[in-house]
Amino acid sequence: MDKLFHYNTAFSRNIGWVTETEQEILRNKRIAIAGLGGVGGSHLITLTRLGVGKFNISDLDIFELANFNRQAGAAISHIGRPKAEVMAELARDINAELELNSFPDGVNKQNLDEFLKDVDLYVDGLDFFALEARKAVFAACAEKGIPAVTAAPLGMGVAFLCFLPGKMSFEEFFRLNGQTEDEQLLRFLLGLSPAMLQMSYLVDDSRVDLEQHKGPSTPMACELCAGLAATNALKILLKRGNVIAAPRGLHFDAFKNKLAKTWRPWGNNNWIQKLGIKIARKKLSEKLTHSGKEIQEEAVLDTPVERILDLARWAPSGDNTQPWRFEILDERHFLIHTFDTADWCVYDLDGRASQTAVGTLLETIQVAASGEKLRAVFNYKQYSDSEPSVIEVELQDAPERITDPLLPFIKIRSTQRRAFSSRPLTASQKQQLEASVGEGFSVIWLEGMQNKWQMARLLFKNAGIRLTIKEAYEVHRQIIDWNKQFSKDKIPDQAVGLDPLTLKLMQWAMQSWERVQILNKYFAGTWLPRLELDLLPAIQCAAHFVIVSEHKLKSIDDFWSGGRAVQRFWLTSAHLGLQFQPEMTPIIFSRYIKESEIFTHNQQAYSLAEKLSADLENLTAKNIPEHAVFMGRIGSGVPPLARSMRLLVKELQE
Repeated sequence: MDKLFHYNTAFSRNIGWVTETEQEILRNKRIAIAGLGGVGGSHLITLTRLGVGKFNISDLDIFELANFNRQAGAAISHIGRPKAEVMAELARDINAELELNSFPDGVNKQNLDEFLKDVDLYVDGLDFFALEARKAVFAACAEKGIPAVTAAPLGMGVAFLCFLPGKMSFEEFFRLNGQTEDEQLLRFLLGLSPAMLQMSYLVDDSRVDLEQHKGPSTPMACELCAGLAATNALKILLKRGNVIAAPRGLHFDAFKNKLAKTWRPWGNNNWIQKLGIKIARKKLSEKLTHSGKEIQEEAVLDTPVERILDLARWAPSGDNTQPWRFEILDERHFLIHTFDTADWCVYDLDGRASQTAVGTLLETIQVAASGEKLRAVFNYKQYSDSEPSVIEVELQDAPERITDPLLPFIKIRSTQRRAFSSRPLTASQKQQLEASVGEGFSVIWLEGMQNKWQMARLLFKNAGIRLTIKEAYEVHRQIIDWNKQFSKDKIPDQAVGLDPLTLKLMQWAMQSWERVQILNKYFAGTWLPRLELDLLPAIQCAAHFVIVSEHKLKSIDDFWSGGRAVQRFWLTSAHLGLQFQPEMTPIIFSRYIKESEIFTHNQQAYSLAEKLSADLENLTAKNIPEHAVFMGRIGSGVPPLARSMRLLVKELQE
């Protein structure tokens, strides 16, 4: 035993909340913990610090990088080591005289009796999906008269149930036997959490994958579990205080600031619970069984060029079209094959919108390269305004070896179509944004209620064109991904910015052009989306901006340079914690008018575009069609919960 260790001194700060006698009782109690991952490891550490002197612990897994967000023993020095071995070491480092039996092969039928031998309390730390092992342990506890508790980490909270000898058992409460695996998982979740406090803030349900037995987790929930379980362990072991036992339970959610005391007589056989399971089977089960296959992370990337392209693919593009493909030549060279969407997209006159997007890609590549201590040199191998361009990229050692401060914001940068704060930008914010566009470009600010109101009217009227011409309808029909929170090559409908009812109406109308015409003609079909997407957001922001070139935009190189300025401006806004939304329709329609290009067969819409082009130039005091690169709104606000993702690098390769 370590000469530096003395039990009474080590745990003396517990005294006051427990007596010296009670501390001695805890010293001689044995707790069994099956599972030493997210909650189990925290249980062991917390109970050891409480002064519990004896443990039986089990886990057959090893620590890996994916455990780092929540597991007490997860650390670089522990990767690849058995969890049972590591956690035993950590516990003995707290209590050098600890009596600890380890079961490194996990709990099974062969060792269950030994695992529960002389145990005063069982604390459940098994993985959510380990139902067969969990059922076996709780059944054995009921048979042996051992109190058993489970504290489940749900979202940023904890759901707690306790099963005491002589009271309702685990199986009597959950009713799992004889059910399919999916049904058991559903019953277990609903039994643990009848209140389901956590579901309202699950921001990405694609990360819940029942098939692969994976789900999101938080460290806060694991620590809350340890605190609640240890508190009830103390009450059970010391026979002091009220222990809430099944069919009653507790669910505390720190994110929602709510505590729910649940009571389900007959457990999952309760008629309220049966109704909840039936509803959940239809709605929640669909949410939880979403495999997430549409939004997958790229495999581990071994070379600098792969890592650079993995970041570069997050460059913005009109309607998430991603008008580029990559061809990797070697570890220092690759080609960018560009294309445009002018043949089908009314918003891409002469391919200029796509060329601007390619510019954002070039800037993103340069920023990403800095993270590898490299710089990108671009050689335009095939360079034409009328044909797809090919750009050769050479990655060279960067003499300065300085990482661009905008690098961390490549993936954070996004579009938020909902309202922002009206609080004006600070002088410092504006200065940084203006500096970001670089030489040859400047920023026109439209601030204050009068300017914002004029811009709101302009956008509202332009939206009238956007929503009533068939040419735009055909684009919207292709680029909206319905019933999606994320989309890797389109815009998910949940990111459009409409309320659910208007969104449903829009989805119905978008089934055919005839439906759109009926809605527009007889039911003022454009008014709701124009109010929600254009008028109100235009007022609710800090400012509108126009990024303009000092020289007329003529060649493809002009638009590539403009795109690079746009991306630095956008990344800088993300760096400043600001939200951002493009407002490109007025610029695009003005360019059509300037070029005398007929973009629609709707003569009334074209005439309106002519008037609005003049209004835009009067508002900005600039020759917009020839100088404007980009227009949008900006301000403080919450990040979007739904957004466009990107194709994987392997899907973008030629």
